[in-house]
Amino acid sequence: MTIHETKRGSAVEDHFGVAIADPYRWLEADMRRDPEVAAWVEKQDSAARTYLEELPSRDVFRSRLAALYNHERVTPPQKEGGRYFFTRDPAGDEPMRLIMREKLDGEDRVLVDPRDWAQTGAGALAEWSASPDGKYVAFGLQQGGTDWRTIRIVNVDSGDPLAEKLSWARSTLIAWSGDGRGFFYSRLPEPEEGEELSASFAGHAVYYHELGTPQSADRRIFSHPNLPSVLDVVGNGRYAIIYTSAVSGGNGLSVIDLEKHPWKPQTLVKRVDKPWVVMGSAGSKLFLNTKEGAERGRIVTVDLAEEEPTFREIVAEDAAVLASASIVGERIVAVYRVDAKSEVRRFRLDGAPDGRMDLPGIGSAGVFSGEPGDPEAFFTFTAHDVPWSVYRYDVATNRVAPWSVPRTAFDLDKVKVEQVFYPSKDGTRVPMFIIRRKDVAGPVPTILYAYGGYGISMVPYYSPDVMAWVEQGGAYAIANIRGGGEYGAAWHDAGRLGNKQNSFDDFIAAGEFLKAQRIASTDGLVAQGESNGALIVSAAVNQRPDLFAAALPGVGHYDMLRFARFTGGKLFINEVGDPSVEADFRTIIAYSPLHNIRPDRPYPAMLVTTADEDTRVAPPHSFKYVAALQHLVQPTKPILLRVARGAGHGAGTPQDKAIAEVADRWAFAAHWTKLHVDDRP
Repeated sequence: MTIHETKRGSAVEDHFGVAIADPYRWLEADMRRDPEVAAWVEKQDSAARTYLEELPSRDVFRSRLAALYNHERVTPPQKEGGRYFFTRDPAGDEPMRLIMREKLDGEDRVLVDPRDWAQTGAGALAEWSASPDGKYVAFGLQQGGTDWRTIRIVNVDSGDPLAEKLSWARSTLIAWSGDGRGFFYSRLPEPEEGEELSASFAGHAVYYHELGTPQSADRRIFSHPNLPSVLDVVGNGRYAIIYTSAVSGGNGLSVIDLEKHPWKPQTLVKRVDKPWVVMGSAGSKLFLNTKEGAERGRIVTVDLAEEEPTFREIVAEDAAVLASASIVGERIVAVYRVDAKSEVRRFRLDGAPDGRMDLPGIGSAGVFSGEPGDPEAFFTFTAHDVPWSVYRYDVATNRVAPWSVPRTAFDLDKVKVEQVFYPSKDGTRVPMFIIRRKDVAGPVPTILYAYGGYGISMVPYYSPDVMAWVEQGGAYAIANIRGGGEYGAAWHDAGRLGNKQNSFDDFIAAGEFLKAQRIASTDGLVAQGESNGALIVSAAVNQRPDLFAAALPGVGHYDMLRFARFTGGKLFINEVGDPSVEADFRTIIAYSPLHNIRPDRPYPAMLVTTADEDTRVAPPHSFKYVAALQHLVQPTKPILLRVARGAGHGAGTPQDKAIAEVADRWAFAAHWTKLHVDDRP
């Protein structure tokens, strides 16, 4: 297929004595207001969709994905005022609805169906919180996949909405004060008309809204000059905990004693380079887990009644990584990560070990939701071959029972999951999960996925997308490359800032391992990644285009010299560095995908995906990258740009749009790896 040459401009910038041409800067203009950019996007997207529509396996994948997504999704119940609140989608094809039960085994009552509240069919339920007495629920509506929220309130007894409508919430929690008279949330100033998708985080602040009052009367509680902040409430509503967060995973910490007026934030942690999470309280004592002074995590307490509150360790750092911890009943329930898999340990409130809890299998346990003094808790569990399920845990008896375990359209007993370890370029031992059918022996077409950033761990999780590929006889591999948090802060640091090349080396080494071990076929390896994972994929493709038959980068950063100029891009500086600082520039320019395209090598087939309402990673990254690839590479395989409409960075995207995009990706990958696709399940 042929896509005509994109217009090139003459923009050139000097970076510490290096002249960097930027011929596609004109594509940074807002496509909703610039007709020339809109026409370019339409032309590219139309060409991509025409190509994809002709792939014979596309309809098969779409049909099977719809069937595989067709299972119940339920979140762990939250108990307030003796009532149970949770979200449910009975068939997996609709927006999550907020449900209330008067008792755990009682009848469902739908409180919020986002289809009844949203302005269009693209609405989704986002953050929500029930008041301590269980009489009200405040909830956020996400429109069209953007990160913006509109917060509404519903009366639980009557089901009627309150008049309040809070706009421009973003990067927020919703947390009620202990008296139930109002709640805290975070928002930005109202952006200029037409600037909604490009607005930065300047002016982000925490507010308090009292029921029955207009948003204009909301009290500004806290703000940081450069970073977003969110607020949570613990201690039966007494303490407001303010987290000021950096994208790198660290956060500052402040606390407000809501029983003392006027409310005054007290700073407990000023720096934002390490994570701190308040897991609960007992009297004036807070319990926290942190990586400060312990890269794999530890548990500490601080007594706010002290004149100078001091952190005291009660559970020391372990060889395993502390993923989360909660106070439930009279115990600390802590989820540890061992080689990327979950293990649950119990402690008494003084930190003394109190045994372990048996999980349903080898996989990932979520945060335990419960309250001090109440032995009942709920948690999620999933694995690559176990769909997201909810279990009830009785802390007093240490017993686990299933509460909601969905059935799927594919017999998961046919699936084989194995964990392997492979050496990276520098000899580092890297774990990787491989998922395939038990009756399939390699080598077969294989998709290699990784994320590798911001300390986020790629733990076992169930994915209908993965099952759709595996069902057809392909293999799917997930590499736990450096930059994630699988082995603590050191693993994260080893793949960030000046060490970012390690992430690319780990990904490339994973691909080489899959071929050497005859898991992936010689011409059948596909690189896939979204967001930071797309940065990994695009950099790896530049460095080793010969390794891959196809590449599927989505919603990614590609112009690493100008990322800080787009939307909330400045927040990513702590992870990748600041291109306006010479030392960081020297590192970044060596791998920036836009600036390291290798025209002397044959590139794989590439399907680059983005979304027109992505407010986290601006679409112009993808526009400029594709334009440069199409100009510099003389392809024997297509380089396509697919732009999802009315969608964002992933969360909140309507399921039909998500399925359509995955079907296009898998059909593209199947075509270029010669995967045989059968329409029979």
